[in-house]
Amino acid sequence: PIASMYGVAAYFFSHKMVRLILLTAPIASICGGIAIGRVVGYCIEGVCGWNLDVWELFGSDSEDIVSTVEAKVVSANGAGKKGKKKKSLTEEAKKLEAVSSATIAAKLSIRSNLVFQLLVRASWFYLAYYLRNKYSPDITEFQANCDQMAKAMSHPTILFQAKTQDGREVLVDDYREAYWWLRDNTPEDARIMAWWDYGYQITAIANRTTIADGNTWNHEHIALLGRALTSPLKEGHRIARHMADYVLLWTGGGGDDLAKSPHLARIANSVYRHMCPGDPTCSKFSMPGGQPSPMMRESLLFKLHQGQDVDKNRFKQVYASSHGKVKIYRVNSVSKESKEWVSKNRVCDAPDSWYCQGQYPPGLQKVLKDKKDFKQLEDFNAKTEADDEYQKKYFEHLSDPEKARRRSQVKERKAQAELGQQMTGDSAPPVPLTKDLIREINQHWDDNEGTSLLYELISKNDMDSLTRIFEMQPGSIHVRSKDGRGPMWWAHENGKKEIVKFLKSHGVSEKARDKDGITPLDLADDEF
Repeated sequence: PIASMYGVAAYFFSHKMVRLILLTAPIASICGGIAIGRVVGYCIEGVCGWNLDVWELFGSDSEDIVSTVEAKVVSANGAGKKGKKKKSLTEEAKKLEAVSSATIAAKLSIRSNLVFQLLVRASWFYLAYYLRNKYSPDITEFQANCDQMAKAMSHPTILFQAKTQDGREVLVDDYREAYWWLRDNTPEDARIMAWWDYGYQITAIANRTTIADGNTWNHEHIALLGRALTSPLKEGHRIARHMADYVLLWTGGGGDDLAKSPHLARIANSVYRHMCPGDPTCSKFSMPGGQPSPMMRESLLFKLHQGQDVDKNRFKQVYASSHGKVKIYRVNSVSKESKEWVSKNRVCDAPDSWYCQGQYPPGLQKVLKDKKDFKQLEDFNAKTEADDEYQKKYFEHLSDPEKARRRSQVKERKAQAELGQQMTGDSAPPVPLTKDLIREINQHWDDNEGTSLLYELISKNDMDSLTRIFEMQPGSIHVRSKDGRGPMWWAHENGKKEIVKFLKSHGVSEKARDKDGITPLDLADDEF
């Protein structure tokens, strides 16, 4: 009963959180061992002839046969004593006993037959031989993998040996050296932005505050970190300057931050849906054919990882490890107001407690307005409803990327049609723009796939796609989202000067106001 309860509980929780599949390992090993042991035991007993009882396998042991016959005879005798036909029933019982005795003798004769025993043993031997040959390679590989994983997990280390191109063995100590550099060369109150995988190492070895660590229950916070790292460099800096003083990246190839970055983009998109509209897997942030996609190439993470096209007014590289495994950048123009506000507005569970949760500074509220709280499968106590439709699309896209690509194209065409409908009231062909039509478009504020598409194109500086949409629907550059903002706000907000110039040349105003009274020009030099 205990094993059954353990198995059910482990199965349930492992489905809720992938990491908890570790809880299933012991009971799975126990059940697997029992099953394999039974099979091996039957084969050994069958080949060696120990306790060989073929009839038992079919549920008909000789003792059972005898007891069954005796029961029938007793029953017949008992019935004969009560009835009027006592004599005839007694004779019938005697006949039944004689037939049954003959049957038992025949079966016992078969079982004692030497040829029959040899055939049974040969059958068991063949079964054992077949199972051994069929599953021996898999068992050997499984054993080797288990042994390898056990050694790797039993001796976690950030130091390891490697060979250089000329064959020399070296001790790679990049990670510890990087953490010690942070410890020795940064202020004690320095905040380090890095992906959560290294959070505990930064805290323990560098003795510095990390933006995120292995406690990833706050999915929205991890998504904000993912958004900062996978957004264009300027937008990422606008987030980072309110949260961190340094950015640490693993850059040594293999499973480094660039290899993980598509997953970072997916997490960010689960909360900030405008990053990859209609595509839960964020396939536009990828490396098709080993080359970065345009969205990846423009990201903060890619530029810092490669050390190319880095705006020195925003980030300055201050450290690179000896084997290129780690890079550290200082965040320039850090918001002192936000840092001071956060230090003074921690929420403690009790006066003078060591457990105090931080809060996002006011400077990040414009970013946080875009978020959509997301319930993970393992959020047992979450008060928000599960985003089943989003998760369904996510797994569909993972299983069939080509189908996801076609669906994304359909959504793009639909978004363009919605832009036309928002501008003209129907899906009619484009009409010449007039002041009255522009005024009418500006008065209609709505969030839809069309506005999401425009925001995405502007944030990626995709001038070609934006121009193509403008040619098909000239009024598209005048649309407004639900917060009253439109292409001109987004262009200024993301620092896309070429797009600003394009919009101005086609009559888009820089003096219009959103629902908070903010004009596009107010965002021109705004760093959140």
